Amino acid sequence: MNSQSVAKRATRGLWVWPIAILVGFPVGGGVASLVVGGVDSMLAALVAGLIAGLIVGAAEWFALRRWVSWLWIPATCVGMAIGLTAGSGLVEYGIGRADLAIMGAITGLGVGALQAVVLMRAGHPRTDAFLWAAAMPAVWTLGWFVTSYVIAANIDDRFPVFGASGAVVFGLLTWLLLAILIRRKPEVATITRATAR
Repeated sequence: MNSQSVAKRATRGLWVWPIAILVGFPVGGGVASLVVGGVDSMLAALVAGLIAGLIVGAAEWFALRRWVSWLWIPATCVGMAIGLTAGSGLVEYGIGRADLAIMGAITGLGVGALQAVVLMRAGHPRTDAFLWAAAMPAVWTLGWFVTSYVIAANIDDRFPVFGASGAVVFGLLTWLLLAILIRRKPEVATITRATAR
C-alpha cells in the first residue's frame, strides 16, 4: 500500500463533515431562536450560544468521532456561548454586515480555541491545533458575510449562527482544512512513512 492510499484511507470517513455542518448550523440556530428569540441581550446570547453550540458540536463530533473525543461537544458549546456573548455584546447586538462580521470573528475565536484543545488531546501537533484555532475566526466571519446577503429580509430576527448558505461555505472550507490536519496527524504520518519504504 503506497503512502497516498494510506493518507486517503485516513480521511475516508470525512465526507460526512459538510453534511453535518449543513444540518447542524441551521438546526442549532433554529432551535436556539425558538427558545430565546433574537440575540438582543447578554442572557439571550449566552443561552442561544449554549443551545446552538450543543447542537452544532454534536453534529460536528458525529462526523469527527473517529478522530476526536466527545469533548468536542462541550468545547463547541462553551466556546460558542462565550464567543457569541462577547461578540454580540461588543457590537451592541447590531445587525449590520460589519457587526455580524465582528460577532462571527469573536464567536469563531471562542469556538476555535476550545476545539484546538480537543485536537491536541487527540494527538494532533500543537501547530495544527493553532492553525485550526486561527482559521475559525475567518471562516465564521465568512459564513456570516455570505448569510447576511441571503437573509437580508429577516436579518432583524438576530439569529445566533449563520444559516444554510453560510454553512455551505463554512463546511467546504473547514472540510479541506480537516483533511490536511488529519493526514498530518503523527499516527497517519508514521504509517505513511512505513508503507513508503
